[in-house]
Amino acid sequence: MDLPVSIATKRLPHASPKVEVYYPVVTHLKNTNVQSKINHAIVSSLNKILIEQNFYAKELVELLASYELKNNQRNILSLNLIVYSFTGGAHGMTIIKSLTFDTTTGKEYTLKELFKTDSHYEEKLSDIIQQRIKDWKIDLLEPFNEIRSDQDFYIADTSLVIYFQLYEITPYYWGFPYFPIPILDLADIIEPDSPLDRMMAFT
Repeated sequence: MDLPVSIATKRLPHASPKVEVYYPVVTHLKNTNVQSKINHAIVSSLNKILIEQNFYAKELVELLASYELKNNQRNILSLNLIVYSFTGGAHGMTIIKSLTFDTTTGKEYTLKELFKTDSHYEEKLSDIIQQRIKDWKIDLLEPFNEIRSDQDFYIADTSLVIYFQLYEITPYYWGFPYFPIPILDLADIIEPDSPLDRMMAFT
């Protein structure tokens, strides 16, 4: 059975009461090598964000790291690592990093690997997002043309969610622009046996 994997929450010790780092750890997988592979990828990604968010800097005033589980079924784990930091000024800065794994192999998927070769997935996703921007009257910093080939994403049930970091395409007050896209709308370009394909089989 494709049961959800067990997730424990760990806390990173730190001297400052205004610095709290919580992160997910996969536990109780039968294949311990796969479990270690996934957990190593999570910790490595988290550490990169912590460095970017001045975790080790003396001028750090406040930092909070947490996570969200977006999908934990059908052997697909998709989660968000969220790190907010404040070093002074008008407001702090938040970074979100999403990771999507096959929990039977430990493989971490990139956006490109979800789609068939030469599928022009960037163009199709960009066209959908372009229309949403128009429909939702989203304020942009500059005209939107196309997503990056490695654009941030996560999988949530039967949707692929493409999103952008703060300031990437919109002013700060818009927060994180999220664009949920039904997997069925992408059926013709999805790579067989990829996470999207497996999730689509149950739509």
